[in-house]
Order: sequence, then C-alpha cells, then structure tokens
Amino acid sequence: MKKIFVLFLLISLQSQAQLGKSLFTKDPIINLENFDKQRVYWGYFLGFSTFDFKTDYKIPGYDIDVKGHTGFNVGLVGSLRLHEYIELRFEPGLYYASRTLTYSGFTSDRDAVREVKATYIDFPLLLKFSSLRTGNVRPYLVGGLSSTLNLSSNSKSKDDNLQQKFRVKPWTQNYTFGFGVDLYFEYFKFSPSIRGVFGFNDELIRDNDPNSPWTSNVESLKTRAVLINFTFH
Repeated sequence: MKKIFVLFLLISLQSQAQLGKSLFTKDPIINLENFDKQRVYWGYFLGFSTFDFKTDYKIPGYDIDVKGHTGFNVGLVGSLRLHEYIELRFEPGLYYASRTLTYSGFTSDRDAVREVKATYIDFPLLLKFSSLRTGNVRPYLVGGLSSTLNLSSNSKSKDDNLQQKFRVKPWTQNYTFGFGVDLYFEYFKFSPSIRGVFGFNDELIRDNDPNSPWTSNVESLKTRAVLINFTFH
C-alpha cells in the first residue's frame, strides 16, 4: 500500500509541475475556464486499491491475520452540480481485490490459510465539496454511502471452511471519505484522489458447525479499503 501511496504523490506532483507555468506566472493561462459551469458532466476512473477486514472477536487471543493485496479499479463517473462548490456524484465501479487470511491455532497451512479473492461491483452516491479554484488547481473533499455486490461471495455454497470454502454475504453497505485535487489541462480535467472505505455490517457467513474454529469466535467481519483513483473528465 505504501508503494501505491508514493505513486499517487508522484503523479500528483508531476501533474502540478506541468501546471506550474499556469499557476505561478504573472499572467496565468487558465485551462477549461468554463468547465465548472456545466450542470451535468461525465468521466471515467482507473485506479488501485487494497481491501482489508476489520474483525471483532468474542474472546480475544484467537485473532485472524488479514493481509490485503493490491487490486485494480475501473468505473464511470456522473456529476450533477448542485452549487458552485458542491456536486452530487454517482461512480459505479468494478473492483478486483484479494486478501490472505491466516488463522491462529492451526498447525497446517490447509487449515490456517485462506486466499480470499473478490470481484466487487460498487454503487456509491457521493457528495463532492470543492474549494475555490486557484489557477488550474482545485482541491476537494468527497464522501458518501455505497452498496457493494461481491460476485465472489460463495454465499450460496453449502461447503464451508471445513472444505476450505470461505463465505461472506453478497451485499454490503459502506461509507466513504477522501480527498483529491482537480487539475485542469488544456483539453481535459484530471482528478487524482485517495479514499477510505468502511463497512457498516457484518459480512461473515458462519460455518455449519456452531463451534467452528474459523468462525465461532468472530463477532463481526467488516470491509475496510483504501482506494486510489485517477479520474478523467
């Protein structure tokens, strides 16, 4: 995740360096001067993500170590301007994620390790709060709610962890908060952002055995994620 964050900073810095002439000269060149006067506009995003689980336990000491791996994001953006500084955004996206879960108390990897892959379709409804534009740069905050469908949930499977099948509920609800910056180029607007995603509800489907060593001690299992998106309008 550190590598992704460094990449985000480098791209943002490089983009701002390219805009330096417009920002700091005596007579700045303002790109896309009327872009923000549009009532509705569209775009798309590409990005990276790391998904994790926040786990609460009934009895401490039998923890699950969750390691998130870098995934890929792609989606569309629709924006409706409500105010000079406020937009309502719908950003449906496809997210590929992977986690490695390691359970304590087992001697063999077959029982202790679960590779959990997920393909998410996310439906977020967000509010974007922009600052005053300065030259060709405009920072913003973004936040809202989303519903997410996990196409790899295994929710309909009758097998469970005894057969090495990790199961979660297909739908989850989350809240999202993040920040970014709009960079105005000659022909398009580029908006890198970083966001946190936090699940509301317990996703875990318990094993068939109520005393299962994999699920019986879990009070709740909720999604957490860090998203880095590069949006083009």
